[in-house]
Amino acid sequence: MPQSTHDRAAELHNLAAHIHAAAAEAHGKADHLTAHELSEKALEHSRNAYKYSREMLEEAEKSSKKSSEA
Repeated sequence: MPQSTHDRAAELHNLAAHIHAAAAEAHGKADHLTAHELSEKALEHSRNAYKYSREMLEEAEKSSKKSSEA
């Protein structure tokens, strides 16, 4: 069964949040290199989640516009 686009966006946002938490934990253990690497990865996931959400919004707007024109 295909995953809904909303579920996929939520999954990406949750993944970013999880990695942010792992980075904070590593930072708390004075493992600053690992914390920095995890922060970079979390930022990448956050950007991907934002991009994916933005694309979904644009597609929904296009679909809505087509429906109203018909």
